[in-house]
Amino acid sequence: MKFYSTRDKNNAVTYKEAIFRGLAPDGGLYMPEEMSDLTGLIDSFSPDTPFNEIAAEITHALLSEELDRVASERVCSRAFNFTPELKNIDENISVLELFHGPSCAFKDFGASFLASSMEEFLKTDSRKATILTATSGDTGSAVARAFYKKNNIDVVILYPSGRVSPLQEKQLTTLGENIRALEVKGSFDDCQRMVKEAFMDRELSDRLNLTSANSISLGRLIPQSFYYIWAWAQAKGQRDNLWFCVPSGNFGNLTAGIMAHGWGMKNKGFIAATNINDVVPEYLKKGEFNPRASILTLSNAMDVGNPSNFERMLEIFEESHEKMSEVIKEEVITDSETKDTIKLLLDGRNYESDPHTAVGYLASQRFLNKAAAGTVEAGKAPRIITLSTAHPGKFTEVFEEATGSRPELPESLKEVMKLRKVSTLVGNTLEDMKGVIG
Repeated sequence: MKFYSTRDKNNAVTYKEAIFRGLAPDGGLYMPEEMSDLTGLIDSFSPDTPFNEIAAEITHALLSEELDRVASERVCSRAFNFTPELKNIDENISVLELFHGPSCAFKDFGASFLASSMEEFLKTDSRKATILTATSGDTGSAVARAFYKKNNIDVVILYPSGRVSPLQEKQLTTLGENIRALEVKGSFDDCQRMVKEAFMDRELSDRLNLTSANSISLGRLIPQSFYYIWAWAQAKGQRDNLWFCVPSGNFGNLTAGIMAHGWGMKNKGFIAATNINDVVPEYLKKGEFNPRASILTLSNAMDVGNPSNFERMLEIFEESHEKMSEVIKEEVITDSETKDTIKLLLDGRNYESDPHTAVGYLASQRFLNKAAAGTVEAGKAPRIITLSTAHPGKFTEVFEEATGSRPELPESLKEVMKLRKVSTLVGNTLEDMKGVIG
């Protein structure tokens, strides 16, 4: 399989080239040249099929020209010493827990697979790579853990000062070694813009051999499809009207689900659940895309005013609002509703939720209510799997404010809070960043 830029279909590249470039030279995002039909393979998976087996089979099916079966299995076994977990919350809603990896966030799946892929290719390559990535919270910690002490790879992480949780900040600023954190005086959108501008600066990009680990990276996007397909396999017997609800910020996670859907995962559709940073829900309602400055919320990893992966979504749906809105429905959740839902889940379901998962759960409930009332075309009695993107311990302050109690922290999170933060404060321009890393 080859991959083209969303802005130039005439210069396709290999998977290896795509992951080391990160962003295409023209500023576009890499997409598969064709939508593979993996229906038979996906349908062959059962609830007993291990996650790693699904991951390796899909990897080989997509990338067999570059990663043979043994290499595909090696990449996946090295990447995933953790798995998703599926838990029933209500009669019609299950939660797909994606926070059982090293940084306790869903982004561990993409970051670990990307790191393992790069390691596979670099073992026969003499060059060194520099990962440059922006984070609104969980990406940075996942990338830091995935690439920590990896041979021939340096990592530079940009994050918005004062806009990530204390625990998230500790996770991405305390490792040292080949991991460097830049604390940007600005928003996540500033960080993301700086990364894009760095890639467009050919002298800087070539000299440092820049590549990305953001959700713009194809090497993170592909593995995020694996847990959708695993959940689809788990839901055997309940697939007739299955929907995935996806808490969404930069929309990479949702894009991965859409790609799995295109490969033959026959779920009914998706619910894009956002906080008040609602540029994509606005598009789904009105057909107009109006990016704007992001607004700070309790679900901070979703505070994105100009989501990069919307470009990929437009490409998949051939820039048709009608086609996109047929497959994706939208729900917007406020901070006060998020806190109320965290409390409701604890009191009524004995389930501890981070704010992003709460957004997804409430969006799922609203969708079910609309389906019952006939105000959305969702078929009879939808079954919803909502993605749980982070452990509640990563948002202790929000959880305590909502419930009056503190969630139990995993040991990995307890230990990181004892470490010393090391970061470099920089301005929000490319020149500011080049003064530090260039």
